[in-house]
Amino acid sequence: MADQSAQPVDIPDAMFSRESLRQARAMPWKASNELRRLLILPLAWWALREFEVGPGWRCYGLPIIQRHRGSVIRIGPRLSLRSTARSNPLGPNHPVIISTRRPGASLTIGADFGMTGGSLVCDERITIGDRVWVGANTIIADTDFHPLDPQRRRESPLAAQTAPIHIADDVFIGMNALILKGVTIREEAVVGAGAVVTRDVPPRAIVAGNPATIIGELNG
Repeated sequence: MADQSAQPVDIPDAMFSRESLRQARAMPWKASNELRRLLILPLAWWALREFEVGPGWRCYGLPIIQRHRGSVIRIGPRLSLRSTARSNPLGPNHPVIISTRRPGASLTIGADFGMTGGSLVCDERITIGDRVWVGANTIIADTDFHPLDPQRRRESPLAAQTAPIHIADDVFIGMNALILKGVTIREEAVVGAGAVVTRDVPPRAIVAGNPATIIGELNG
């Protein structure tokens, strides 16, 4: 695939919405977060220039962007990334990391995506729908990173197995979850905190554990 040149980054969200002002009166630390967000706007814009992102984005702290020049990253409007311990009571372990590692890798995310800390690592293809929220310190990776066979690992340390990940609309993923290669998570599913997802998740299912299994389903 041809190299993707840097894309223009659209404008961020308004400086202070009515909702953010209302919350600041009840929780002053939110006002502090908004001030910090505004102070880093130029640096956040510079970080996000590496890919296509829709309007209304918000960055609380600076994410780490690692885009292979032969890959594509596209994110819809109203992106929200929280990368500092102050930005969320759960305290992310590190900034949000968005990484594409091979030519031809494709990371596509819909509207209203939110993530606190954690990593999105794409070697092949990750597709995420609209209104997906990802809890603190979760990792979503479509690669094993390294071969399992010792000899092959010595000879070609980056020749890992990969398989696409698809996460549908309105999925909620709890903190410290791990979403592994080849997984499809269907609409409105819920992934519990600390779950290790190794197989497909049906619509509106609630999964938890290692490996994640169905423990319930959404009613209504």
